[in-house]
Amino acid sequence: MIAVPPQISVLVLGIGNLVMSDDAVGVLVAQRIQEQYRFADNVEIVDGGTLGLDLLPKLENITNLIMIDAVETGLKAGTCVRLCGQELPIALQTKISPHQMGLKDLLAVSELMGHSPKEMVLIGVQPGSIEMEFGLTADVEAQLETLVSNVLDELTNWGIIATPV
Repeated sequence: MIAVPPQISVLVLGIGNLVMSDDAVGVLVAQRIQEQYRFADNVEIVDGGTLGLDLLPKLENITNLIMIDAVETGLKAGTCVRLCGQELPIALQTKISPHQMGLKDLLAVSELMGHSPKEMVLIGVQPGSIEMEFGLTADVEAQLETLVSNVLDELTNWGIIATPV
């Protein structure tokens, strides 16, 4: 059993659409973390795909939320970002793909129901393309390990240790 502070319940949520090029990055990072690491029982890694409000039950009783997604920042494709606090609503205002409205709605409904996590972080990357096609662009694919590392660093900051498989 991996030790973790009992008051923390964490959801790591990869968001994206696998058939929209770089929009798939959140799902791919979550899948990679699921395949390569193990965590204590109160840490859940979820491939949220494009489920939107269907993910609402996953937000109940969690204290910390990490979302992984493609984020429109206006920066060079492949640029990694970490957004939290007041930066999150601003980032979710710029809709770059169909699921992002669902993510914004998910967080709003969760808050209305009193299930808003105490800490929320968005680990993201500027997409190069969100066209209907399989596969990441080279700029975003080159950042997959950096994004995995950024998520693991965030977890470590919360006192959670990932055990390699």
